[in-house]
Amino acid sequence: MVVFFDPGLMTARLDLEAPRTVPDGQGGATVAWEVMLSLWARIEPVSFVVAEQAAAETGTISHRIWVRFRDGISAGQRFRKGARTFLVKLVHDLDETRRYLVCQCEEETR
Repeated sequence: MVVFFDPGLMTARLDLEAPRTVPDGQGGATVAWEVMLSLWARIEPVSFVVAEQAAAETGTISHRIWVRFRDGISAGQRFRKGARTFLVKLVHDLDETRRYLVCQCEEETR
């Protein structure tokens, strides 16, 4: 099954970030995010879940993010668009033609 997708719909400019462990000087480490590259993408909201944490209402929005196929994008990385971040949960080549990648992502809201 070949999927038709209009690349003209890729109108969001995103930075792909990868986690990097940085020693904190006391035997532990913190995670810093390092920009790997910038790319054009299509962001499609999929679902929204509201939760309560410590008497505050929070939510998680699921997104499907389409990008041109490239090696090096994997779960555990994230996309950034300004102040918004999208944690990559799953990456797959939908029709196995190596044209596009579809990334299942979560955006946390506060």
